[in-house]
Amino acid sequence: MEHLSVTNAQQCILESVNKLDIETVGLEQSLGRVLAEDVRANRDIPPYDVSAMDGYALCSADLAKIPATLKIVEDIKAGDMPSKQVGAGQCARIMTGAPMPRGADTVIRVEDTDVVSDGSVQINVKVKPGNDIRLQGEGMRNGDVVLAAGTEITPGVIGILATVKSKQMRVYRRPRVAILSTGDELEGMDDPVDPNKIPNSNSYALMAQLQALGIEPTLLGIARDDPAELAEYLQRGLRFDVLLVSGGSSVGVHDYVRPTMEALGVRMKFWRVAMKPGHPLAFGVLQQNGDGTPKDSFVFGLPGNPVSSMVCFEEFVTPMLRSMMGHARLYRRTLTARLTHDVKHQAGRTEFVRVTLAKDGSGYVATSTGSQGSGMLLSMARADGLLVVPADSTGLIAGEQVTVQLLDGTAFQNEIEFRE
Repeated sequence: MEHLSVTNAQQCILESVNKLDIETVGLEQSLGRVLAEDVRANRDIPPYDVSAMDGYALCSADLAKIPATLKIVEDIKAGDMPSKQVGAGQCARIMTGAPMPRGADTVIRVEDTDVVSDGSVQINVKVKPGNDIRLQGEGMRNGDVVLAAGTEITPGVIGILATVKSKQMRVYRRPRVAILSTGDELEGMDDPVDPNKIPNSNSYALMAQLQALGIEPTLLGIARDDPAELAEYLQRGLRFDVLLVSGGSSVGVHDYVRPTMEALGVRMKFWRVAMKPGHPLAFGVLQQNGDGTPKDSFVFGLPGNPVSSMVCFEEFVTPMLRSMMGHARLYRRTLTARLTHDVKHQAGRTEFVRVTLAKDGSGYVATSTGSQGSGMLLSMARADGLLVVPADSTGLIAGEQVTVQLLDGTAFQNEIEFRE
């Protein structure tokens, strides 16, 4: 099978999945979820014309000559209902959010007045009708859709949900994800330190990447390089919506993951991507219904090198999981930065270079985090983003404008294109 481009591999994955099924959650547990239905306003907001300032409600016709002295006929606090009509030469002292009295068509803020006596106030400015008034329904109208299906629930959205008193809402389910690491060379977290072993960092790095997406995964542990043991672990993992298998997906004689998955009925979509790091990436589907429904299981064979595994997660697993959860913005946000040094590159693969970002007078500047070996996990820990070197590039030079994909866990965009 030929090496897919990064974009084609992403497209292949996204075409294989659909949104997960729908569940109901309470408002307090809804942050980060995606609405599966429209939400409508249950009242006008504000419910009547209200003052936008602490000041005085009056008729603008009384401001023909400034200063103007008006008689105060009422005090209106937020939560009160006016009991008097404002007539010519009169006004009402009013607080922010309080309903406008009949007869008044404007509000003068208290800073533009002087108190003449307990019963009168001097108005020092002239304004037009409607000044500092929030009109009935200008925030939302009763019955209008205020949040459309597909909206991600952010703190601001939770404020709207509380406003319309949605104590519960229908959202797309979060996927159930399992993580499995493979290899005789791995040392588990609770194993004694062995200088001849490699610590199993991949399971925990992947766990954290999933948690950053709001998903709590299940860690299956370490499967050794034995086809029978591996098959047992894989069968457990295939009960989940998504299984991430780290290591063993290349073409070496002891790389059993892909043939074992195929023996278990997984249909491999691809297993090589033209990228660096991370080209031995496998993706397959265990089809229950054969249509990408929530009953299907999706499997990633991720590279064993820790940086390769994490980069592949960002480029392929993240957009798929966000799509399954109903998000419209699937990809990490990108920005343009100026490169501070040359970057060597051999054409043929899209390369992701770990960089730090800083700002100067002309915008962002990008600098490599150091050695870019796929086993150099510190290069990922120090990175603010991934500099994208196009597959057809023969190298980048200092001062060149480059694309950097942010590793910020909250910034996403609708689509992304790599020059390949």
